[in-house]
Order: sequence, then structure tokens, then C-alpha cells
Amino acid sequence: MPRKKEKPIRKTTTGKGANYRKTESGAGMTAKGVRAYKKKNPGSKLKTAVTGKVKAGSKPAKRRKSYCARSEGQMKKFPKAAKDPKSRLRQARKRWKCS
Repeated sequence: MPRKKEKPIRKTTTGKGANYRKTESGAGMTAKGVRAYKKKNPGSKLKTAVTGKVKAGSKPAKRRKSYCARSEGQMKKFPKAAKDPKSRLRQARKRWKCS
């Protein structure tokens, strides 16, 4: 019996079913989008962005540091996006409070 093909998570940024943020509001997944992803992928450890103030050395601070380091590599790999202040990459880094 053929397996039923699963629908991917919708990448909507507007309306009631918005799973992703618009570029202007910081790009990245919304909390609702993360819940939808976890529902489709049980055991997933996906989390939303670390946007608040965190204590140095805490788990959220380490997640932020790790994300900022990874996205720094993306800035080098995609210099066009790195130069554009309205790119999803730059907006997401701003939301994560990467310097």
C-alpha cells in the first residue's frame, strides 16, 4: 500500500495561519509555526528566537551566541543579503540581537 504523502508546513506570513514572520517584523518562525513543526516532527527540539534579555552563560545566551556565529557565516556566503538591511538574514540577526 503506498504511503500517503504528508503536506509540508505552510510558509505563510500573513493571516490567521501565519507560521513565519514577515521580513519587516524580524523574519524567522512564529511560536505557532514552531508548534506546527513539532506536531509534524515529534521529538523535535526546534525553538523560537532568543529575543529577550538573558543572563550571560545561560542556555538561551549560548543558543544566541551559536545562532549569531552560524548566521555570520551566511553573511559571508551571501554578501548581497549581507549588504541589504531589509534582507531576511539581516532582519533575523537584528531580532536575535546579533551585533
